Amino acid sequence: MSGVWREVADRVHVLRHPVLDVNTTLVIGDGAALVVDTLSTPAQARVLAAAARRLTAAPWVLVNTHWHFDHAYGNAVLAEGQPTCDIWAHPETTAELAAQTPARLRALHDEWLPAEPELAAGLLEVSVLAPNRAVRDSADLDVGGRTVALRHFGRGHTAGDLVVHVPDAGVVIAGDLVEHGAPPSFSDSYPLEWPHTVAELLRLVTGPVVPGHGAVVDREFVREQHDELSRLAWLIRDGHADGADPRDVARQAPFGERAALPAVTRGYAELSGRA
Repeated sequence: MSGVWREVADRVHVLRHPVLDVNTTLVIGDGAALVVDTLSTPAQARVLAAAARRLTAAPWVLVNTHWHFDHAYGNAVLAEGQPTCDIWAHPETTAELAAQTPARLRALHDEWLPAEPELAAGLLEVSVLAPNRAVRDSADLDVGGRTVALRHFGRGHTAGDLVVHVPDAGVVIAGDLVEHGAPPSFSDSYPLEWPHTVAELLRLVTGPVVPGHGAVVDREFVREQHDELSRLAWLIRDGHADGADPRDVARQAPFGERAALPAVTRGYAELSGRA
């Protein structure tokens, strides 16, 4: 990890981590700062914290866009050294992080060991720190004189996705509701609701959009991804109504069969009343 920030708007900096191509965003105000997403392991988070301290000495608050390990397992390290550190998240995210166990960390280690052995080893060193401030629908934070809006527009990538909006800079931080460079991940998703959530997110977009992974994108990219998510949702509804095999539906879907099959499976379960 290089610890190199890119300033995408006035005092809004994005660090793109090469492992899993995940993004962290730093918003700097007068005497205060905010960090959105905290990476995966203590080692990653320590490098992130050191990189942030090269830009600001101000105390910060944290936001987790959702509960997946690559966005939230660095919380404890980023919170070190502050008497109190607010960590904001949707209650669904907080509940998931509070429920993480050593067995879950071991399972993640085993899952990632073949492809990312350094990441896997670091996961065994994680002390999961759950958020302590809740955003059910919306909250506005004062970050050193700058308003930062936290919004939950509905379920999508997970049950608790937060969108972070920095109005004075025209920046939207989307978490994994928007993905660049790889298909969206549907393993914990709500594919029938995801398009609506992204449509609400689009109402905020006037400038750069920071996706959960990959390069910073623009409104047109988000609109195109919304259209693909909408097409997938309708394929799921039509396939379920016709009794089609989920694999046949996934073969027709945007994002490719392998990525789309979990979405089809989850959508079928929801439509059948099993989710």
